[in-house]
Amino acid sequence: MQQGRQQEPHDSPFNTIPAVVVVLVAVIFGIEVLFLLAKSGFIGNTRGGEDWRIFAIQRFAFSGEILAWMIETGRWPLDNLQRFVTYLFVHASFTHAVMVCVFILALGKMVGETFSQLAVVAVFFGGGIAGALSYGLLLDNPYPLLGGYPGVYGLIGAFTYILWVGLGRAGQNQLQAFRLIGFLLGIQLLFGLIFGSNLAWVAELTGFVTGFALSGVLSPGGWAQLLQRLRQR
Repeated sequence: MQQGRQQEPHDSPFNTIPAVVVVLVAVIFGIEVLFLLAKSGFIGNTRGGEDWRIFAIQRFAFSGEILAWMIETGRWPLDNLQRFVTYLFVHASFTHAVMVCVFILALGKMVGETFSQLAVVAVFFGGGIAGALSYGLLLDNPYPLLGGYPGVYGLIGAFTYILWVGLGRAGQNQLQAFRLIGFLLGIQLLFGLIFGSNLAWVAELTGFVTGFALSGVLSPGGWAQLLQRLRQR
């Protein structure tokens, strides 16, 4: 008689998360670790404090005023252009960064089950870049834009697109796919009424729209379908 069945190996849940998503989270969390070490005095000068975070915000956060200066002067230095991407990795606090990491892991996993890893990266950064552009062009706000939420909303847009297509194929109401973004925008409105308006929602909503739009091309077979439609016109 056998003493027991051979135990089947269990895959780690991290094996299903795309490597690029893990890298994004590792970079964001790694930066926060540096800030914590600096604040504790383990690295940098002995004063600690928020010196490193403040410097990072000044150096890498997106600024609408800088965008206006570049448009006005016609000068586009790389140090300023990089802010369209680098702001996604600089956060206002450790808690801010952790929440962004949680969303990236969850949404990156769900989107990565359908999209390629390159598409996941394109959606995240596409949403982030478009979000910063809208923040700079539509608002006259002296406060910098920082944090990965516009990129996260890009992933929400991609996830919404996946649900939208799936509901359409099943013959169900496709508007149900927008429940998540509707809920999140409702939370944004509630917090705005309680704690004051946070204009970053402009960048986040733009990130969502961009992620949804990009998914039509980046989803499996999306590029081929787009080319076929263009040829038919």
